[in-house]
Amino acid sequence: MKKTTSRDGTTIAFDQTGQGAPVILVLGAFNDRTTGAPLAAYLARRFTVLAYDRRGRGDSGDAAAYAIDREVEDLDAVIQAAGGAAAVFGYSSGALLALAAAARGLAITRLALYEAPPSQPADAPPGQPAEHVQALASLVAAGRRGDAVEYFQRRMVGIPDEVVAKLRHAPFRPALEAMAHTLVYDATLVADGRISAALAEVRQPALAIAGGAGAPVMRQVAERLAAQLPGGRAVTIEGATHDIAPALLGPVLERFLDG
Repeated sequence: MKKTTSRDGTTIAFDQTGQGAPVILVLGAFNDRTTGAPLAAYLARRFTVLAYDRRGRGDSGDAAAYAIDREVEDLDAVIQAAGGAAAVFGYSSGALLALAAAARGLAITRLALYEAPPSQPADAPPGQPAEHVQALASLVAAGRRGDAVEYFQRRMVGIPDEVVAKLRHAPFRPALEAMAHTLVYDATLVADGRISAALAEVRQPALAIAGGAGAPVMRQVAERLAAQLPGGRAVTIEGATHDIAPALLGPVLERFLDG
């Protein structure tokens, strides 16, 4: 494990493996850097891969108040640790963070987005996405971390009630509850219409990827992103789901990152 320091003084932990052009993994809800370890191991055959804990997770620090700009600064700190410029792979809500960072002018060379969730349109009236942020924040503030986990699973991911009930007893449930406060961060990314409004500012080559065996809406989002990003294109990986499967995703990323 290595560490770097974000602009506001928050410590950001990351693992670095492999040799070659740098690639940074930006993961989504319920994920810390260990989630990306299998994909990092695959890509490390040809690239230097940095997988980091987003703030509030794993071995990274946090701050009293959350803002997307602070997370963008975290990613910038990891880019600087990688040598000053890097390709970025964003997964799920991490793809929205990667888009926000690219639009703000970070030194991102190429942008790969896997299973990006639908984000709030820039011109949408106040409504459900913002309500999710408020509901999650209230549950966490009340110490109801388990309820926050299940709210996110049901209301934002769409997991059926009977599956949520089974997951309540899963061995990884304590780890999910430990990260429950960061669900507010991911919900904030989804609710921020500035990200979709700034897509035209993203000039890097971008690949929007969806799993062919996952939710159809994810393929729709990938196609929409490809159409809106000046350097964007979309690809569907047959047999892939929302989960990261290095054997399916890895070859697609290698081809794209090689340029």
